[in-house]
Amino acid sequence: MSTPELADVPEEWPVADSGYAYEGGWVVKLRDDRIRRPGHPEEEPFSRLVLEHPGAAVILAVDDRERAFCLWQYRHAVGRTLVQLPAGLCDVDGEEPLEVARRELVEEAGLAATDWTHLVSTYSSPGISQEVGHYFLARGLSPVDRGDFEPEHEEAEMQTGWVPLDELRDAVLAGRLQDAHLVIALLTAQARGLVG
Repeated sequence: MSTPELADVPEEWPVADSGYAYEGGWVVKLRDDRIRRPGHPEEEPFSRLVLEHPGAAVILAVDDRERAFCLWQYRHAVGRTLVQLPAGLCDVDGEEPLEVARRELVEEAGLAATDWTHLVSTYSSPGISQEVGHYFLARGLSPVDRGDFEPEHEEAEMQTGWVPLDELRDAVLAGRLQDAHLVIALLTAQARGLVG
């Protein structure tokens, strides 16, 4: 038996029927699909929940002193204030992830960057969610006006600060920081030799 190619492959299994369990006015919808294995029409369809999510852009903003701009933000689903990176939803039709990243860096950090590197794009939890995170390294930072952005809800309570990359890495590897977006962005940038 040969090993399949080491690449993700687009594929869609037959959907017998589909409906929404949640369609509220918030960011996500929860869809219930009843699917079948390809080539097995005699089998009973089985249910799979799909969290429809527009995706997000995440920014590892690093200054010339090798410090990352971080946010301390309450996240209700996990009952914790997490150390996170600036990030935002890809919820504007036609807006590319890089443009989302540029906008969010201004809004959440009051920063602009002259140098952008796409690090990686990953699915957050593909067993249930469509969410894909697009990770960027931002350098050449300078302060800018946040425009008419007004933080609300959890964002109105968040704190911000600069953290040396080695301290951030040590906290991740020690398990003190558990936000997946932060972990992915930081370790990918380091593995690619783009940050110290």
